[in-house]
Amino acid sequence: MSLGINLLPGDGKVCTFDCIYCECGLNKDHRPKSKMPTREEVCRGLEKKLSEMQAAGEAPDVLTFAGNGEPTCHPDFAAIIDDTLRLRDKYFPKARVSVLSNATQLHREDVREALRRVDNNCLKLDTVSSTYINKVDRPTGKYDVKEVIEYMKLFRGQAVVQSMFMKGDGVDNTSEEFVEPWLKTILEIAPREVMIYTIDRDTPVGGLEKATPEELNSIRDRVIAAGIPCSASY
Repeated sequence: MSLGINLLPGDGKVCTFDCIYCECGLNKDHRPKSKMPTREEVCRGLEKKLSEMQAAGEAPDVLTFAGNGEPTCHPDFAAIIDDTLRLRDKYFPKARVSVLSNATQLHREDVREALRRVDNNCLKLDTVSSTYINKVDRPTGKYDVKEVIEYMKLFRGQAVVQSMFMKGDGVDNTSEEFVEPWLKTILEIAPREVMIYTIDRDTPVGGLEKATPEELNSIRDRVIAAGIPCSASY
């Protein structure tokens, strides 16, 4: 059982990527009118929900920061993680805390330190190709994949890398041209584990195709053979 936590406006999307496969849609189509919840609002809301779950005997396995975009964009992200860990320990000490991040804010030391404190810091790295990133992930600001990789290395084995594999619209990162340099980089980062996956829901851009189970299994097995735990979701 996962309890989702959204630090972004509920009526739109706030993200430093504008991925063509994003289940939340494209940024331009979901501009929020409301503001981000404050740290205090998040803390009150989370404590209320955890208290209700405790009373109902519903124990969450994980508290997951995801939501409508990039959670680390919240200016008080690090402080909210502090509050969450405190509340987790108070109500459900066995629950894990996970953050699903596109890794664009790793240049901020406070974000890196907060991500080190959670149980699962899932950091996106779909490819090491800047051309592919600009076409598929479409960063909305300055993004240097080489710089991001160096920040991932600073986690020294604590990071969890997540990578999306897909085809269509003139792109295909399941091919050896993309997989080999990606795998080499994974070995340099030396994460705790790798999670690979493919398209699961409707995409805002048409013509995209799922990676096949055979393709994902092949990539997964190469990561495992290199000594790093890896899972594949189809």
